[in-house]
Amino acid sequence: MGTYKVTPSLVFAITIAAIGSFQFGYNTGVINAPEMIITEFINSTLSQKLGNPPSKELLTTLWSLSVAIFSVGGMLGSFSVGLFVNRFGRRNSMLMVNVLVVVSGCLMGFCKMAKSVEMLILGRLITGIFCGLCTGFVPMYIGEVSPTNLRGAFGALHQLGIVIGILVAQIFGLKFILGTEEHWPLLLAFTILPAILQSIALPFCPKSPRFLLINRKEEESATKILQRLWGAQDVSQDIQEMKDESVRMSQEKKATVLELFRSHKYQQPIMIAIMLQLSQQLSGINAVFYYSTGIFEDAGVQEPIYATIGAGVVNTIFTVVSVFLVDRAGRRSLHLIGLGGMAVCSIIMTISLLLKSSYGFMSYICIVAILIYVAFFEIGPGPIPWFIVAELFSQGPRPAAMAVAGCSNWTSNFLVGLLFPLAAAALGAYVFIIFAVFLIIFLLFTFFKVPETRGRTFEEITRAFEGHADDAQEPGKSSALELNSLQPEKEPVAGV
Repeated sequence: MGTYKVTPSLVFAITIAAIGSFQFGYNTGVINAPEMIITEFINSTLSQKLGNPPSKELLTTLWSLSVAIFSVGGMLGSFSVGLFVNRFGRRNSMLMVNVLVVVSGCLMGFCKMAKSVEMLILGRLITGIFCGLCTGFVPMYIGEVSPTNLRGAFGALHQLGIVIGILVAQIFGLKFILGTEEHWPLLLAFTILPAILQSIALPFCPKSPRFLLINRKEEESATKILQRLWGAQDVSQDIQEMKDESVRMSQEKKATVLELFRSHKYQQPIMIAIMLQLSQQLSGINAVFYYSTGIFEDAGVQEPIYATIGAGVVNTIFTVVSVFLVDRAGRRSLHLIGLGGMAVCSIIMTISLLLKSSYGFMSYICIVAILIYVAFFEIGPGPIPWFIVAELFSQGPRPAAMAVAGCSNWTSNFLVGLLFPLAAAALGAYVFIIFAVFLIIFLLFTFFKVPETRGRTFEEITRAFEGHADDAQEPGKSSALELNSLQPEKEPVAGV
């Protein structure tokens, strides 16, 4: 495969697709800042309807539901990815589902005016469904329009979109911007604007060339799109690789979610995909952000929200760093470095939290550990699980695999959000030891089971797993391309 240059068409297509990632990040982070104001809205609305103030338990339940229903929607959305992308294509699916976020934005934007808690909760559910779909569509589309030698760098832009979305939500949620009793519905409804922008721009983005050639047999259209996106006249090798994949698809049964777990050739890649998604959520990153405000307060930071935003800035900077590193250092190496660094930081955080009451300087060590922990997350476990799933599967099973991986991510996200406050209350600072143990388990799994996919075509990666599956059934047989031989090709990487 050739080394292709970065063209304006490619940058435009990937940037517009990554608006979906921004939406996921924004709607994840937006609910935190106005927590007290929204709780008061729920309290006053129910007081008027019921005639009496609601119990503290009911109030807590409704607030928790407003937050958690987003993850439930995400699970539903992520599991529905295959229904859209196989029928409508990647680009058109992204375009269609923007209707959901416009509807949900209106529900949340007008819930205060309508004095309806139900509108707020329904709006959060629909937003979750939209974001769940985006976590499947965006990495898949980016992976399929990117040249092999730049697939990792562009794949990391999905995570960059997410962290920028979280950072924007934190900034907009400040009291002097939109985090006020009067303006919080606008804060939640802001999500409509990126949806409108993406809807206007997406028709000018190309359809996925892999979808056109493999699913629709439109070779001429796929060739023209590749030439425009990659700035090269000769894309015959890439077209041939897609044709080979198309032939293989016609010879195999359509891969459903159940087939991914039944078939020997899919079992190892789907297990890797699930474990990588779990490594992202069970790393404790959300728990650290949950704890950070309290730690910054204890360290004497006057306005801890600004320190939390500072952590968001570190988040963004190191995601940019990973964009430049991922096609040079490789996916597996960065994931190992990230997991190892986070495990060490988790142990330092535990020790410093236990000793900060005795030694004042320990609070500052804890703050530094948090910021370094966030940096390690964005080097490996943040971006890599999203796009490596698209690399591990060929065109046929890819939508089902993205659905399973996305659902694993959203489910574990939901469970961490639900169980972490209980674990923190029971274990205190020792809660981070649990995450350290998880990180070490995922580190060992990555070291022994996850192959390096840098510089390899989708076809080569798939053949490696199939050879491995054949070996499992016939112990004496050796595969054409061993999993361990999935080392990067020695070719120059174009600047991003």
